[in-house]
Amino acid sequence: MKIDFESMAEHIGVTFNDISLLRMACTHRSYLNENRGSGMEHNERLEFLGDAVLELVVTSFLFRKYPKKAEGELTAYRSAIVNAVSLCKVAKRMSLNDYMLFSKGESKDIGRARSILLANAVEAVIGAVYVDQGYSVAANFISEHILNVIDIEEIVKKKLWIDAKSRFQEKAQEKVGVTPSYKTLKEVGPDHDKQFTLGVFLGDVQVATGNGPSKQEAEQKAAEKALEVKKW
Repeated sequence: MKIDFESMAEHIGVTFNDISLLRMACTHRSYLNENRGSGMEHNERLEFLGDAVLELVVTSFLFRKYPKKAEGELTAYRSAIVNAVSLCKVAKRMSLNDYMLFSKGESKDIGRARSILLANAVEAVIGAVYVDQGYSVAANFISEHILNVIDIEEIVKKKLWIDAKSRFQEKAQEKVGVTPSYKTLKEVGPDHDKQFTLGVFLGDVQVATGNGPSKQEAEQKAAEKALEVKKW
């Protein structure tokens, strides 16, 4: 597979001295299993490094932005910014999937597993930028692609660092004095690829439904929709 990584570098706004680092950041382990003689490396070491750089940059940003906040709150804010869901959104804005090197089998997977791999690849790209350009450029990259496009104030105001299920329970108890309950409405698909539909209820009233590859994820989706329905 021929991918123009110079074009990718231009797209994400970084001029690399060693473009092979960017290629490595976009190379999944599965690709090398099918291309053993390529002499390439997969992206897991860069991901490990990029994760640490990302955490430091975000932590430093929050430390300066919220001088009165306690450590526990800052940790919660950071978790809301640096997680698989937000990093997958970053990957999509960067069109990262167009530049990834996967095995033929892995390339066909476009579900939740792919989202996690793309989130990991964002960290690998950050690692590549850090190795090639140093901390300052890596910090600017994180600011441009992550911090500047995430509404930190909304996260703080709406307590988005708390998972949706917990937020809906908190609001339901506060507003109507009821603890939500969840019921499985439907299961489809084979054991290795099940999809669950769950409903969230306040008493006997179904407020919303959610779908996901696990009951836990479906519950979270249902709670997210319930918060929207109730405008909480």
